[in-house]
Amino acid sequence: MKTALVTGANKGIGLEVATLLARQGFFVYLGSRDLANGEAAVQQIKASGLTNLAAVQLDVTSPESIQAARAAIGEQTPVLDVLINNAGISGGAPQSAREATLEQYRAVFETNVFGVAGVTRAFLDLLAQAPQPRIVNVSSAMASLTLYADLDNPNFAHRYPVYQASKAALNMYTVNLAHELRGTAFKVNAVCPGYTQTDFTGHQGTSTVQEAGQRILKYALLAAAGPTGQFFSEEYFPSPASCPW
Repeated sequence: MKTALVTGANKGIGLEVATLLARQGFFVYLGSRDLANGEAAVQQIKASGLTNLAAVQLDVTSPESIQAARAAIGEQTPVLDVLINNAGISGGAPQSAREATLEQYRAVFETNVFGVAGVTRAFLDLLAQAPQPRIVNVSSAMASLTLYADLDNPNFAHRYPVYQASKAALNMYTVNLAHELRGTAFKVNAVCPGYTQTDFTGHQGTSTVQEAGQRILKYALLAAAGPTGQFFSEEYFPSPASCPW
């Protein structure tokens, strides 16, 4: 049985992706900062008849928690087929490039960038044992320099500079990791789930959790000929060739 780890999986998009992967036959580890919340999420999924899941305590901002999760999962399996780096925070609103504090930047980057790098590094050895390892970093179209450089476009009037900077950094991490893993079976991509109706957005948005989950699942299940080192935002750019970084 293939295995997958989803961070931030106790609710929202992470919970949906974990459920979809379990339906695909994966044994899914649900990473949750609060283990009780993760275990409650597992029970919620199991109520639908799926049993191939387990919760693991994983605070992506804590190196000790990351190493403990790596040890716990490593005791259960020598192989990890899929890593979904979903855990993320917005940093709250409003945000201002002129007035945001260093504490705001540090908090958001700790989760959205350093957390992804730390978790990925910890699990690379297990991923390398998989015949077709897949890493999906959950990003955002709001990280696009191309789009947001259009300063007077009313479509891009709502800006969250701290959050956007973190996701832009995540995208650069993604392409460089893909570059280092080129020539291997790894596929590493950044995916925007869309403006999704979850706690993260105050349940505002144009996409359902189910739609967002399917967008991420697609890149977790890429075939050997699939892309790597790319950014996808299907809600805004149905054609991957037109999707701007």
